[in-house]
Amino acid sequence: MVEDELSLVFAALADPTRRAILERLADGDATVQQLAEPFAMSQQAVSKHLKVLERARLISRSRSAQARPCALDGERLEAAVSWIERHRQVWAERHDRLEAHLERLNKARGATA
Repeated sequence: MVEDELSLVFAALADPTRRAILERLADGDATVQQLAEPFAMSQQAVSKHLKVLERARLISRSRSAQARPCALDGERLEAAVSWIERHRQVWAERHDRLEAHLERLNKARGATA
């Protein structure tokens, strides 16, 4: 995944409303009206959030007669999770090395005391 695409994903996920929309779409496709129901905002405001999610390619929209149902597109989420996991692993290893180093220092101090 290109870094700019990853930035779009993380920027889209930074907003709690957009995360809630993604959680709702994890249960199945929904229209803008259905997605707007639980929020104290207009359909137009929800549509703006959907555009951000669509630009990040976290959702897709299809056309069904007059409705334009939204669907979750998990591919970009998987790429973001992979990126996070790689970096989590690096930091976990660094933490483990630091912990072992501090333990050796403490044992060395205890031996000289």
